[in-house]
Amino acid sequence: MILIVDDRPENIIPLKKILELHHFLTDSATSGEEALRKILQNNYSVIILDVQMPGMDGFEVAETISGYSKAKDIPIIFLSAVNTEKKFITRGYESGGIDYLTKPVDPDILLLKVKSFFKLFEQKQELKATQAKLQQEIEIRKRAEKGLNERMQDLQFVLESLPQIAFTVGTDGRVEFANQHWFTYSDSVGTFPETHPDDESWDLWKKSFIAGVEYINEARLKDVRTGEYRYFLLKIIPIHQSGKVVRWVGTFTDINQQKMANEVLENKVAQRTSELLTKNSELETTNHELQQFAWVVSHDLKEPLRKIQTFNTLIRDKFLAGNEEAMSYLDRSIGASARMALLISDLLDYSRLSVSAQFQETSINDIFRELLEDFNETILEKQARIIVDPIPVIETIPSQIRQVFQNLISNALKFSRENIPPQITIRACLTEDKSIDSPPSATGNYCRISLSDNGIGFNEKFLDRIFVIFQRLNNLSAYEGTGIGLAIAKKIIDKHNGIITAQSTENEGATFIIILPVKQNQE
Repeated sequence: MILIVDDRPENIIPLKKILELHHFLTDSATSGEEALRKILQNNYSVIILDVQMPGMDGFEVAETISGYSKAKDIPIIFLSAVNTEKKFITRGYESGGIDYLTKPVDPDILLLKVKSFFKLFEQKQELKATQAKLQQEIEIRKRAEKGLNERMQDLQFVLESLPQIAFTVGTDGRVEFANQHWFTYSDSVGTFPETHPDDESWDLWKKSFIAGVEYINEARLKDVRTGEYRYFLLKIIPIHQSGKVVRWVGTFTDINQQKMANEVLENKVAQRTSELLTKNSELETTNHELQQFAWVVSHDLKEPLRKIQTFNTLIRDKFLAGNEEAMSYLDRSIGASARMALLISDLLDYSRLSVSAQFQETSINDIFRELLEDFNETILEKQARIIVDPIPVIETIPSQIRQVFQNLISNALKFSRENIPPQITIRACLTEDKSIDSPPSATGNYCRISLSDNGIGFNEKFLDRIFVIFQRLNNLSAYEGTGIGLAIAKKIIDKHNGIITAQSTENEGATFIIILPVKQNQE
């Protein structure tokens, strides 16, 4: 806004018209006193001031304006029709004016001067605003720098109090600060500690430095006094500010004692592993020899047993007809030799389970069909009823898994209640977990097979005993057997990475539950 000061309105009106035609906002005052009041209330870019006015003249007004902090920088153009002498023009400049024009004034000249002074004033105001912002920015930077220095002092205090070697690295890759522990392995702050020739710690650190990521590695540092190397864990992390890395903080943690202990432990482990491999080889050789021994022994024991059974039967049938007491003794001898032959066969089967074999996809339903054909005479004799659900194909060792179900079906038929036809139900489902209580799942990784019967059952407090070799819960005279069948089943299921257990109530039957992996490689 431009202020026009003149005691004569007829002088103010044409000046206002000229300026407003060129889009300048104007204001006017008809006395020096009114002009001073308006200058205190408003902001003006240029003041056009008449020299001769009643009361305060233009020179007095200009001198007063120069004392106002708010208005002292406003450019003043003096206008005068009478005071055209040099001394008045000089006084005009001395009182604070920047130009002095005599009337009559050329409108074009006045307009050019107003435009120039207006533009200069606006630029000066922008410059002052910029200076103020710069000063504010300088103050902010000073405060930030002060705060940064304080934080650096705190950081250095913390690093100095650490038991590790601690240091900071600037964005130029040079060490800025290092605590006293640093000088055990370096002569100066600017020199990184010397590492073992085989280590690549500093080369790898440079890559992390360029990438701006955390760096962790082991390093062997050379003691500058003794020349010995010690193991340290080096960790250097970037410190970010406003999304940029402004500093790196690093530590060396002494791990020499742990490293030495680990090396000793690794040597012991390697030594022990070598010993175990040797022992394992010896055990494999011994196991092979035992298997051969078991085969030879069983064959050599079975041969005389067969002769004992044959000759006892001949003696009973040919020479003891009518002698009830002698036939009873001989029948006991024949029965005992038969049980001994069965025991030898079971022991041989049990010893063979340690032989390695290949897993393959097996149809369990086919195995059950074969077993039911084998037990056909006993099933017909006891009028047994057997129900077999569809069972998924799973990976097993067919010959061994056949032996498991053969023993279970044999027991279910053997341990039936008197005068009650045996009923055996075989069911299966897939489950997600290797657990007895796992719910069925169409996509499960395990197969749960249960075999239930209505036989004599057993007391569940003996559950842990039934899978132990030679353990029997029943009277030998009432039920034949060697006590090895379920032990064989347990060993086979363990070899298949599975679970076998049982649930039973005396005189109400028993249920044997088996869980096997569908695929052995998942184990």
